[in-house]
Amino acid sequence: MANYREIVTKTVIGKGKKTFTTINKKTVENTPSTILGCWVINHNFQGQKIGEKVNITGNYDINIWYSYDNDTKTDVIKQTDSYNEVVTIKNNREVVNEEIIVRSLKQPSCIKVDIEGNDIVYTIEKELGIELVGDEKVKIETSEEEDPWDEILDDIGDKIDEEVKENYIEEDKTI
Repeated sequence: MANYREIVTKTVIGKGKKTFTTINKKTVENTPSTILGCWVINHNFQGQKIGEKVNITGNYDINIWYSYDNDTKTDVIKQTDSYNEVVTIKNNREVVNEEIIVRSLKQPSCIKVDIEGNDIVYTIEKELGIELVGDEKVKIETSEEEDPWDEILDDIGDKIDEEVKENYIEEDKTI
């Protein structure tokens, strides 16, 4: 008959990645002539598991530099965009102490900017990775005959007891 040992360990139960693309529109006072640049900074996000879905909420700041008045003047749009993405995770196992880890595999970046009258239409792309981590038990078969435990002898403790002088500190009787 085989003996088994159980090991409890943290393990990645499921993982995946997904690319998200969003199109946003911003109306400006001056009719833009040319888009000179677009930057995405300060990306913050967090994930929360609800049933078999992971809800990822986050935001980032966008700065779009554009020229107007026939390319004679410039201005910068500064705006914070928020997002809410939902991802389904399939998990066939019962997990104890599960936690969700969300990572940004590709930071949000502006992949396209167009001018439509007084509107600036920009497309943002980001890639997020999601891992479901939990405690799991693993059974390992051991050999039928387990090695016996070695007896640990405490020789040092006996030597110390012999070397202790009981009258090492004498009480001061003058106090």
